[in-house]
Amino acid sequence: MNPFRWSFRAQFLFGFLVCVALLGAALYTQYFQGQIPCPLCSFQRGAFALLAVVFLIGGLHGPRRRGGRGVYGILALIAGGLGIAIATRHVWLQHLPKDQVPACGPDLAYMMQAFPLGDMVRHVLTGAGECAEVTWRLLGLSMPEWALIWFVALVLWALIAAFRSRKPNLLRELRMP
Repeated sequence: MNPFRWSFRAQFLFGFLVCVALLGAALYTQYFQGQIPCPLCSFQRGAFALLAVVFLIGGLHGPRRRGGRGVYGILALIAGGLGIAIATRHVWLQHLPKDQVPACGPDLAYMMQAFPLGDMVRHVLTGAGECAEVTWRLLGLSMPEWALIWFVALVLWALIAAFRSRKPNLLRELRMP
């Protein structure tokens, strides 16, 4: 069975399950392997959660018309694009030479309490030295590198689900007003 021929609903619900599994894996590494997430990791989790919500709502709604599916494809592109941008920044920080890594800042919980939202987001995205440290690898890739791969794959999955041409089902067309 070709997953690219699944219905829009099945493809989006599958995307939701993948996002939930990835968030579960991140929580597992945090609580059972002691990998405390840096601020950029926390932002990537937020982007995965946002993408999961888009997939879930799109999957539950299951629009039949191309325009409705396209809206969900664009929303997934926005959520996934945000994740791609954050993960790319994180991977870039991890590959900087040691002498060019920005200084470490306060942790995310403190910044959320002490700084206005805009300042907190700007501080996290412009650089934090703790985000450059690689403490976990799987098959030679760090967690942000895996996140980047998954964001790209999920965005492509959503766009294929939303914009691929679908063969009309004559029986369905006759029943629909």
